[in-house]
Amino acid sequence: VSPGNCWPFPGHQGQVVIRLPARVHLTAVTVQHISKEVSPSGTVTSAPRDIAVFVSLCWALLGVDADGEEESLLVTFMYNVAKEAIQTFPLKNAPHPRAFSYIKLVMKSNWGNPKYTCIYQVQVHGKMA
Repeated sequence: VSPGNCWPFPGHQGQVVIRLPARVHLTAVTVQHISKEVSPSGTVTSAPRDIAVFVSLCWALLGVDADGEEESLLVTFMYNVAKEAIQTFPLKNAPHPRAFSYIKLVMKSNWGNPKYTCIYQVQVHGKMA
């Protein structure tokens, strides 16, 4: 993970949909950003702060999956820049009883950068169905 080698999006809010390689019973989500120590500016205001994770069985252009079911909110959490750069957020009642093919991360806010937010790495943990 190198400073500036991230997926940036404009502003303090954004989202990304990730297709998993197979249906997965999810257990946790990991998010990574660079630390203050390696940041050229000495700050990490572009790090995401409040994040929501939604799941679906298929690509949800309108928030509805192939079975006519809406996407489901799986978990919300706060990425804390005062902690380690790599943070794992376990799910309650993991593994999730239902297996999913897609996750959508919604970054609701960042740590103060008005121009952009950066995501360096996202990992999804679970057991393949």
